[in-house]
Amino acid sequence: MNRLYPHPIIAREGWPFIGGGLVLSLLVSACCGWWSLPFWVFTVFALQFFRDPAREIPQDPEAILSPVDGRIVVVERARDPYRDTEALKISVFMNVFNVHSQKSPADCTVTAVEYNKGKFLNADLDKASTENERNAVLATTASGREITFVQVAGLVARRILCYTKVGEKLTRGERYGFIRFGSRVDMYLPVDAQAQVAIGDKVTGVRTVLARLPLQAPEAAAPTETASAAQAETPAPAQAAAEVVQSEIEAAADKVRNAAEQSLKD
Repeated sequence: MNRLYPHPIIAREGWPFIGGGLVLSLLVSACCGWWSLPFWVFTVFALQFFRDPAREIPQDPEAILSPVDGRIVVVERARDPYRDTEALKISVFMNVFNVHSQKSPADCTVTAVEYNKGKFLNADLDKASTENERNAVLATTASGREITFVQVAGLVARRILCYTKVGEKLTRGERYGFIRFGSRVDMYLPVDAQAQVAIGDKVTGVRTVLARLPLQAPEAAAPTETASAAQAETPAPAQAAAEVVQSEIEAAADKVRNAAEQSLKD
């Protein structure tokens, strides 16, 4: 569902561009004929760029969906700079021909929104993640896992729009933002997430599964298992004392038995 209007076909962010282009095209066509061609080209480009089609959304609770259309440029283990933790980083680069609305990759609750000013380098470069203007959404999934998705401005894209706020609940595939004219989205997931894409893959927003994230963190079961192992390997104090006494009794019995056998021989 689109946060701004119920049936997304053309993104609302593009209405001024499309409307202006259409009016200019008609006016120039009326007075100058073929001189209106550049205006018609611009209008068609705007229609293509700001398209925002509705799509079928996978409902697998472990699936982390691609928030945008584009091409995978990063799949690696890296540091999540917003949480200061190790993470699986997956980055999607969007060119000017991709759909540029951003959708929520999972059912989640927004815990923080951080905007950072920066440069406008080519979004295809790795350093764009840390040097370009960007907006990060930190969220917790319905199962309690922490994820981060970051809108990164690019060489041409100089307008990041984010409509979500702290405390809001996003459903998977729900529209939460837009970046104009080419950009990038970085995803930071827990390290136990399993990537389902590789560098160079083309992905489709909300249709493509970027990764599978277990509903429960592996650390959650570790304390119980460790405690059980420790209990099995290390006897309790009372049990240890009983074992010592038992050993002493057996040693004394062996001495008595040996002495008796020696007396019989003599």
